[in-house]
Amino acid sequence: MTFDEIVSNRYSVRAFDPSRPVAPEDIAAMCEAARFAPSACNAQEWRFIAITDPGMRRQVCLEGMGPILRNKFMRDAPLIIVGCAELDIVANKIGTKITGIEYYQLDMGIALEHLVLKATELGLGTCWVGWINEDKLRAILGIPKHVKVMALIAVGYSTEKAAPKRTRKPLRKIVFQDQWGTPFQA
Repeated sequence: MTFDEIVSNRYSVRAFDPSRPVAPEDIAAMCEAARFAPSACNAQEWRFIAITDPGMRRQVCLEGMGPILRNKFMRDAPLIIVGCAELDIVANKIGTKITGIEYYQLDMGIALEHLVLKATELGLGTCWVGWINEDKLRAILGIPKHVKVMALIAVGYSTEKAAPKRTRKPLRKIVFQDQWGTPFQA
């Protein structure tokens, strides 16, 4: 698959085959792709927990989600990857105080997107989940207080018949040239 095919084929899967586990070598390949992501000051603050145990996945789905919406589809995902950030003092404390930008959020977004794109290349479906209860996830998974829980990624083999139709805004609506509002000339 070319990069453009990977990007255009990736979508949020909400129906997984619970009987098909994700191979350990595929988990390693996804995490390896995430490991190569850039980060502010090369802090590499990302940490990942690969949850394959059915009981632990169920507990995360029942107790670790945000209120009201429980994302029940995640219970069938044979793998949940928890993306965490172990904050670096230079990039993530001093840098944030100076600029107001929380660089770990950018870094984690890049790393987790590398991960889901690699999963797509491997024939796996993924779904980002940010509707989480960080304190409960911290307790369930033994995550230290200084580590930020950022997102969950449900991973597995899709049982959906076809990718949902997605519409995207045309480039002229999202890309400007030289200043805001001036249409980009391709």
